[in-house]
Amino acid sequence: MSQTTHILASLPQTVIGAATKIKLLLVDVDGVLTDGKLYYGNAGEELKAFNIQDGLGIKLLQKSGIQVGIITGRVSELLERRAAELGMHPVIQGREDKLQALGEIGDAYKLHEIAFVGDDLPDIAVIRAVGLGICVANANPTVVHSAIWQSKLAGGCGAIREVAEMLLAAQGKLDALLADYQ
Repeated sequence: MSQTTHILASLPQTVIGAATKIKLLLVDVDGVLTDGKLYYGNAGEELKAFNIQDGLGIKLLQKSGIQVGIITGRVSELLERRAAELGMHPVIQGREDKLQALGEIGDAYKLHEIAFVGDDLPDIAVIRAVGLGICVANANPTVVHSAIWQSKLAGGCGAIREVAEMLLAAQGKLDALLADYQ
């Protein structure tokens, strides 16, 4: 059984249908790209851990023509660095009103072409507005009820890689991309 067949077998048809249209994946950061913990050093520095498997998932999406960007309420130089390393665009930081930020991005995309992954209450409006609203396994229960699909993996623990593989499987691109690594 191919990886695509395995993934699609567990997905509702509504998720597959929405996923086939996605051209832009937007993600929250704290609790999605990271485990949501904030680490502060004695010198005042902020530390965040990013999952390397999520990074490869982002690269696979980009390689297949799906753009990956960020909308987050916090501002972090660490995030700027990680986003630049991965070639993520757009990157919108410091925006409490994520729906307004989505509207600005939406000028270049139709909402049904956008997926968003969130984990907490500030993400609900965007999850409901886009074509494919997704939450991570450890999302707030209210967010879970707003999402169309929930990852099995927690934020910062490979959830974005799981989302990437789901999108790629739905679009029939996953097996060819994985063949490059075999």
